[in-house]
Amino acid sequence: MPNARAAKRTAVRLGAVALAGALLAACGSGSSDGASDSAGGKVTLTVDLFGSFGYKEAGLYAEYEKLHPNVKIKQTDTEDEQDYWKSLQTRLAGGGGLADVQGIEVGRIAAVTQQQSDKFEDLKQYGADKLKDQFAEAKWSAATGKDGQVLGLGTDVGPEAMCYRSDLFKQAGLPTDRAELAKKWSTWDGYLALGKEYKKKAPAKSAWMDSVGSLYTIMIGQEKERYYDASGKLIYENNPAVKAAWDASAEAAKSGLSAKLDQWSPQWNQAFSAGSFATMPCPAWMLGYIKGQAGDAGKGKWDIAKLPAGAGNWGGSYLSIPRAAKHRKEAYELIQWLTAPEQQAKLFTKQGNFPSSTGAIAKVAAAKDPYFSDAPIGQIFGDAAKAAPVQVLGVHDKSVADQITNALSEVERKGTSPDKAWSTAKKNVENATG
Repeated sequence: MPNARAAKRTAVRLGAVALAGALLAACGSGSSDGASDSAGGKVTLTVDLFGSFGYKEAGLYAEYEKLHPNVKIKQTDTEDEQDYWKSLQTRLAGGGGLADVQGIEVGRIAAVTQQQSDKFEDLKQYGADKLKDQFAEAKWSAATGKDGQVLGLGTDVGPEAMCYRSDLFKQAGLPTDRAELAKKWSTWDGYLALGKEYKKKAPAKSAWMDSVGSLYTIMIGQEKERYYDASGKLIYENNPAVKAAWDASAEAAKSGLSAKLDQWSPQWNQAFSAGSFATMPCPAWMLGYIKGQAGDAGKGKWDIAKLPAGAGNWGGSYLSIPRAAKHRKEAYELIQWLTAPEQQAKLFTKQGNFPSSTGAIAKVAAAKDPYFSDAPIGQIFGDAAKAAPVQVLGVHDKSVADQITNALSEVERKGTSPDKAWSTAKKNVENATG
């Protein structure tokens, strides 16, 4: 998520469920008897997501409802993952207002497994332990609690590539062939150097990249250790990988290579169709988001090339079931179906959310995307997924990342010095993790 996937991910919409009084009471009771929601015997499953999970868009909900005539699926979502997470924490603390299925961003999953395992169903009681071999080991283990609980089923992963506007490249006199570009930007220094060339002859009102925050996020996604080490110690302040990504992002801001757009903002969404930027580091789940924002007019103008400096991962999600959910058994049946290899393969083909299911990865190896100039997305993202490091995830992983990218936005948009912005980031990280 995906979606997207998500994605600030999938692509990234976040859930903010507002359920009426009777449903709140039912949520609080934690009933799992599968009681009907209407006299007709139908069960309404509520799904609360962030980002571009893509289930509705790919027709998977409609397909499931056809296979299960007694089930109706109601999805709610929000774009900003931070808002979603805050809302989810409030509802978990109160025990009410929770959906049957809640999406969990990969940067939050350690908080669930280490601090909130008592708030979510152990899916082993429904037989989830039998699904282990269907998923990549890193994806499965990240959602496993200290006592072996299975606290979520993996949706997508976020193998990274570089999306670019070939029409804008051509106007600026740059090569457009994806293999040639991959050689020119085999390093991040090469990517920034090519951006400076683009800037000299760029079409009016067009920048090299959308934001320095996306550059930072994609670079740090190439690292095994980022904000925490394997012991759970916070290490971001002295991690050379964090410093390298910060310095490159600050250099991009200083060089005027960014369109200065906050990701997931209305202005950023509009920029896809306006041609406001020529490149955007993109995890697989971002493809569906680009299509949605750029529309039919963008078909054939976008392309995808290998990412500079090796493979990485940005985002990915899980589907979990709160203990206070109304229809826990039916919710499990839904998430088991949605995360099965067949559905993950369909989702990638239609939305670009790269599967975490090993069986689905094999199914999509030859996939191409006509919207992105027939780019071999199965190969590009498949190779990236295989080479991406297994990342160490900490309890506040997402919060640390958010504070750093927020500080970079100050450098980018207000001209704040990198040193001053870094000091602000450190103070905010202390507050977020204290």
